[in-house]
This record gives sequence, structure tokens and C-alpha cells, in this order.
Amino acid sequence: MKKLIYIFLFFILFPFAAHAQWRLGASAGGDYNHYSINTHYQTDYHYSGVWGWNVALFTQYNFRQWLALRAEIEAIEKDYRFYRTGIYSGTNYTTTNTYLQLPVMVSFSFGGQKVRGFVNTGVYAGCWLASKQKGTYYNTLSYETEKVNQAYQFIKQKDQRADFGLVAGIGIEYLPHEHWAVHLETRSYYSFISTVKQYMEINDYRYNTTITLQAGFSYIF
Repeated sequence: MKKLIYIFLFFILFPFAAHAQWRLGASAGGDYNHYSINTHYQTDYHYSGVWGWNVALFTQYNFRQWLALRAEIEAIEKDYRFYRTGIYSGTNYTTTNTYLQLPVMVSFSFGGQKVRGFVNTGVYAGCWLASKQKGTYYNTLSYETEKVNQAYQFIKQKDQRADFGLVAGIGIEYLPHEHWAVHLETRSYYSFISTVKQYMEINDYRYNTTITLQAGFSYIF
């Protein structure tokens, strides 16, 4: 994570010594996260995707008009809903997970001078910062449904807070001025790392796949 932060800072500071086209910008939008898990024999356990948000600062260095290197620092939610059926149907809550991640991508663009399409592809590394659960759960001791609205306390032996995976996106940008651009992009983040450490005999792998839709702007030096 520290190395990627150094790379991001390098991309910000380097343009003052470079003569190729450089840009700085920001983006924000919504995302839909799919939480992939093998529930094994627990047929009454169900997980579904939930919408969240994302916001990012980015820097991009263009080697050619069609080829660039892009780095970002991004806050993003990777949420999911958990609910049970049957006698435990009172359990139904949403887990909100906030991540800080650093995508580094190669960007390929095509089109005219004003309107251009682009494709981004690369890798990202991240850290699971915080988690919160809100909803209801069925208390098996009191046989009552109770409300829950609290921050989740991480368990070192169980929770895997480091994240790493692939990222790919496609979008379109409009350049109304030689120093300004606005864009719209959709992306997919696919994690290689389970959010749960394998601390039990039964493999309990859980992965995030996140689709984003974001809009942003950039200043071109």
C-alpha cells in the first residue's frame, strides 16, 4: 500500500518536470457490489448485492494521444445484504463496507479531438477501513427479532482487511477546451483476496466484485 501511495505522489509531482500532456482530476458515482460466498449446507443463508458510492482523485500521464498511464486514490463502498429464511427469517441486515484503494491502469483512447472513447485496464490494491451493520436479526436465545445498527469490530484472526485484484473500465470523454475534459465511465473491480481468513477447517472464501458508474472532470496541463 505504501509503495502505491508513493507511485501516486510521483505521478502528481512529476508533471512539473515533464513536457508531455498531463492531467489531474476527480470523479464520483455509485456502485453495485456482489458478495460471492459458498454457503455450504446453510441453505437458509442468502446474500444479495447493495448499491453504494465511490469518490476518487486521479492523475494521468499521456505518452501518446491514444496511450496513457493512470493512477487513482479512491474511497469506495463494497456493501451487501444478508438475510435468512425459515424460522430465522427475522435476520435481515445490510453490511456497509468502506475501502480505500489505489487503482493503477493503462488507458487506451480513440476517436476525434472533442469526443473520445477510452478503455482502462490494470490492477488495484486496497484496505478495508470500516464496516457497519444495520437491520434486524433473530435472537435464538430470546426468540425475538431485534434491531441492529452498529459499527462492526474487526477480528484479527478472521477478517482479511487487505485487498487486491483486477480493474477494467470503458467510457467516453468530452473535451470542450484544450485544458478541460469531462468523462463518464463504468468499471468492474474483481478481488483476488477473500474477505475472510481461512481460520477454520471448512473453507469459507468470500470475494467482492464491484461494478461502478462514475462521472468526473480533469484539468489538462
